[in-house]
Amino acid sequence: MTMSDPLGDMLTRIRNAQGARKNRVIIPFSKHHQAVCEVMKDEGFIREFKVEELDNNKKQIVVGLKYDQGEPIIREIDRVSKPGRRIYSKSTGIPRTYNGLGVTIVSTSKGVMADHVARKSNLGGEVLCKIF
Repeated sequence: MTMSDPLGDMLTRIRNAQGARKNRVIIPFSKHHQAVCEVMKDEGFIREFKVEELDNNKKQIVVGLKYDQGEPIIREIDRVSKPGRRIYSKSTGIPRTYNGLGVTIVSTSKGVMADHVARKSNLGGEVLCKIF
């Protein structure tokens, strides 16, 4: 059976792994997942991520989760644009997560980036998720 929302599955895996206090979580590979992980690493929400080759010519992403004094760094991670209802925004209309304390991840024509980078570059696009 095919998965209808792979990015939503990725975010749920991260949310569940942090709830269970795991050090790392394994996510199926895609370039889109890799780009979202890159933004999360740049913004300081995850410790690291690496792409591993499997023996059957497939790949997976291993994400190292980040904690501060035993508490997860990611308090909230939610999908905004879903397969049934896509949410697009201009650069001036990209929503701020908790008045700028969190990050909204946006897929633009120049790639996946954080909301503040998209505003600075004057790029709009699909609002993927918000992290706080």
